[in-house]
Amino acid sequence: MKDIAIVAYQQSDGVSDAGAVNEVELIMPVLDRTFEQARLDSAQDVDFVCSGSCDYLQGAAFAFVAGVDALGAVPPIKESHVEMDAAWALYESILKIRMGHADSALIYGFGKSSPGELPIVLSQQLDPYYLAPQWVDSISLAAMQARLMLDQGLITERDMAEVVSRSRRNARSNPHAQLAGDVSPEDVLAQETYLSPLRKADCCPVSDGASAVVIATVEKAKEWGLPYAIISGIDHRIETHNLGMRDLTDSVSTRTAAEHAGMHDGKVDVAELYAPFSHQEIILTRALGLGEETSINPSGGVLAGNLMMASGLSRIGEVFNRIVSGEAQRGVAHTTSGPCLQHNLVTVLEKA
Repeated sequence: MKDIAIVAYQQSDGVSDAGAVNEVELIMPVLDRTFEQARLDSAQDVDFVCSGSCDYLQGAAFAFVAGVDALGAVPPIKESHVEMDAAWALYESILKIRMGHADSALIYGFGKSSPGELPIVLSQQLDPYYLAPQWVDSISLAAMQARLMLDQGLITERDMAEVVSRSRRNARSNPHAQLAGDVSPEDVLAQETYLSPLRKADCCPVSDGASAVVIATVEKAKEWGLPYAIISGIDHRIETHNLGMRDLTDSVSTRTAAEHAGMHDGKVDVAELYAPFSHQEIILTRALGLGEETSINPSGGVLAGNLMMASGLSRIGEVFNRIVSGEAQRGVAHTTSGPCLQHNLVTVLEKA
């Protein structure tokens, strides 16, 4: 079986409101930089293209098709789409290469969340019979999850505040971060409660933007003469949509995905975790068994900026950056979808 590697990664700045810029205009600058990094002229130079987005953000069926305009309509390309974060588009692209139908692929994700109310839009991911009709927003569900953890003594509010403080501090070195700076745990705890027990700092900001990666077989990467990081394992698992039938204080699917991706086969130097809320980073850290030897969310994570439908792919890209720069030998990237960490994907990357 051929080894697959990431050879390029780019993302846009996280902004709270991109204004009149449409989805194509969000995507094109990111793709241009990705092509330049991969030494490609256009999408014609890869065998497969796959994107990730959410039609609910644009409020129209098949709205993702408009994003394809960023690639050029002629000549035609082999293209696919997932109605999920682009990390799952990466998964589909890996399968395409594994099956021998391609040697390279471009993956991109995009989302413009500012025109609507994202927490309400995400309620459409809920059970369609009992929960979705109630329009329970994503922040309320996360607050319930945090309250369960606090009441069971699994975390303290200071633990959550320390996650926020570290995220903002790490994000100072991330040029794409929306929120960064020196914020102490005491500063966070001094904030008013937003939706008990969460403060606004405990919740990721809503961001508009896009990200993209190029993957290829190792043979193709060597042919192109590009630095790369090998994708040594990838797996995703999903838990029941019925929130009353799973333990919201744990993430069994993340733990299972990590085991099947081979995460524990070696030391993990860096981990980028898709944790939209501060307490969820703690859940994920424990589920993955990460210790002090692992640098967690050195980019600041999504608490510093959440490009909806693209930040999961960016978690993988951030690990790639640290491996090719020599900062890490091996890393893990996590992506989530659905309420309260329902669906989770784990990717393991290693130095060539």
